[in-house]
Amino acid sequence: MAITTEMIKQLREATGAGVLDCRKALEQAGGDFEKAKEYLREKGLATAAKRAGRTASEGVVELYSHGNGRVGVMVEVNSETDFVGRSEPFRTFAHEIALHIAASSPLYIREEDIPADVIEREKQKAAAKAHEEGKAEAVVPRIVDGYLAKFMDENVLLRQQYVRDDTLTVQQLLNQLIASIGENVVIRRFQRWELGEASAEA
Repeated sequence: MAITTEMIKQLREATGAGVLDCRKALEQAGGDFEKAKEYLREKGLATAAKRAGRTASEGVVELYSHGNGRVGVMVEVNSETDFVGRSEPFRTFAHEIALHIAASSPLYIREEDIPADVIEREKQKAAAKAHEEGKAEAVVPRIVDGYLAKFMDENVLLRQQYVRDDTLTVQQLLNQLIASIGENVVIRRFQRWELGEASAEA
């Protein structure tokens, strides 16, 4: 099947990948748009893994205010170079992450950020609930694992479903950006405030 400029353009708009990557994906997928998207998504994963070790210390601190100032978010997103840090796709991504944090209230960026005592507490909570419901002892570990996975999906930023597209996680969104710009990108830290909430010290 002949790959047309229009097909490449559509795939580029849908994925943000480069023209040559889009052409290659469409050729690999025999012109199948969905398969080509999947190919690029997987390629994004590979690219992200390859670039993960590279230092990213440029970038932006993005500020976002929502609901007439009821929710405020500050997030630091890093790139390898200042050039990419000032680019439109990077700035858009940082804004989207701030907006996502405002809407989804994550507690941690990645799984490794969850303190061991929090993991232990959640495990105990899940086990106690399973025992309360009279579940067989043999299935309790599986129930605990399932509960922990759900806890992480809800509270870890990179595991959350992206608010604008629930077919993507934030990690997949990040991988797509890394694949399209060719640099490592790191969501370094964030803070979310909501009007009237008690401070952590209180």
